[in-house]
Amino acid sequence: MKIAVASDHAGFRLKVELVDFLRSKGHEVIDLGPYEDTKVDYPDYARLVASKVGQKEVDRGVLICGTGLGMAVVANKFKGVRAVVALNEFMARQSRGHLDANVLCLGARVLGDELAKAILEVWLEAGFDGGRHALRLEKVQKIEEENLR
Repeated sequence: MKIAVASDHAGFRLKVELVDFLRSKGHEVIDLGPYEDTKVDYPDYARLVASKVGQKEVDRGVLICGTGLGMAVVANKFKGVRAVVALNEFMARQSRGHLDANVLCLGARVLGDELAKAILEVWLEAGFDGGRHALRLEKVQKIEEENLR
């Protein structure tokens, strides 16, 4: 799977850890920065990943900041992006099964490294359930078409 990854300064250390983890699992990772832990603004990095996901240049995206919340807000401004924050494996699985989420936002200040890896692994392995969820997702996409131009 081709995955774009980025963080802000708060998520930098976890980003480095997760990039290595993803590569060890055989994924093609595009690390969009930052490349050191100096202070940066999360919207700049969320934009890089979300634009690649929205334009289907990558299969999925991963964004890491202090809580994951700021990254999710920005990423969801892009057409075709369904970004979620997951704090546990259940949320990760549900985000894929019910929402077909394509960007995972993680909080480096609220998750330990091993939990973040477990969440990421479940999120990557889970598929979209379709069925009634596909009908709901069609409604979400219609709202997106009406509001994100």
